Amino acid sequence: MVNLRKFKPDPKILVIFGTRPEAIKMAPLVRMLKNDDRLVCRVVVTAQHREMLDQVLRLFDIVPDHDLNIMQAGQTLFDITGRALTGLQKVLEAERPDLVLVHGDTTTTFVAALAAYYMQVPVGHVEAGLRTGNKYSPFPEEMNRRLAGALCDVHFAPTAGARDNLLREGVDPARIYVTGNTVIDALLATVRAEYRFDDPLLSGLDFNRHRLILMTTHRRENLGDPMRDIYLALRDVLQRHPDVRVIFPVHKNPAVRSVVQQVLGDSQQVHLIEPMDYEPFVNLEARCHLVLTDSGGMQEEAPSLGKPVLVLRNTTERPEAVDAGTVRLVGTDRIAVRTETERLLNDEAYYRAMAEAVNPYGDGMACGRIVQAIKHAFKLSDRRPREFG
Repeated sequence: MVNLRKFKPDPKILVIFGTRPEAIKMAPLVRMLKNDDRLVCRVVVTAQHREMLDQVLRLFDIVPDHDLNIMQAGQTLFDITGRALTGLQKVLEAERPDLVLVHGDTTTTFVAALAAYYMQVPVGHVEAGLRTGNKYSPFPEEMNRRLAGALCDVHFAPTAGARDNLLREGVDPARIYVTGNTVIDALLATVRAEYRFDDPLLSGLDFNRHRLILMTTHRRENLGDPMRDIYLALRDVLQRHPDVRVIFPVHKNPAVRSVVQQVLGDSQQVHLIEPMDYEPFVNLEARCHLVLTDSGGMQEEAPSLGKPVLVLRNTTERPEAVDAGTVRLVGTDRIAVRTETERLLNDEAYYRAMAEAVNPYGDGMACGRIVQAIKHAFKLSDRRPREFG
């Protein structure tokens, strides 16, 4: 049994996050923690992202107890790291939590784990154990998660594969709980068959007449020529498939937007739109034909919705979906992206094999397992949660 502290009747859990993906994946956990009468939950946001974070907070009705509001125009990793570390010092000194919870692989994740370590506060890592083995891919996420993991006391691994990564790094097995991924909890609570889009473009889509590709790109390592090759491959595909339409919420990074406009801006089959709020986005994801993305979260979401995913990266820290057959890692080469996309459009049996493969990431019960694990670690419960998978 992991003993974080001596028995306390009401341990204080400080949940820290700063970006939209973290907020989505932590929101159902925050709700469950706050509803548990044996735990005290406080929420801190660094607001490493501002606008995209706020819409998720509104959707899930989360009011932070502390908002560092660190985001600035043109911010660098140095800026985010310094401002978050200084701000979190003050919060930790004021709150004196018994456990800090962080999520995933953002700069906020690493800095929050470091700040808690400096204050000698135990840290729990949600979505622990993901690895590519290449410290520059994805950058800086791979090292954020490795460094956070080295500072953590309890690891909530989403899959058995993530647990095995931690074991290879020497983590005590008693400190690892395999829980499934909380993104599936959030997804299942948000996608609805009766959902109606407010946006006229989305509400006017004819899903029976047009096969829809949902596309996102934002990775730093893909900026420049790799992204250009991806978009050129998409143009090739669309020229041969007039029934296909693309919805492309374009990342706000100017380096992404300039290349998107140059290559796809004049295509009548591509709808370039602003980044979407989470609720309409995942409901659109549930109705699309297939997904092209370099996102990590969509590799977990889309398989739960029965949507094949082509990952526009050369590495992935989520190999479980590749092994299961729901995801294919295609990289950024123009010919490879075009070939794999057309195969999914042209080969019905191949499409069905990917669409019907079993999702390896969760069953919608990850948050319950994490809360039970926290109680187990604080000796509030003798029952260790049953592992996912």
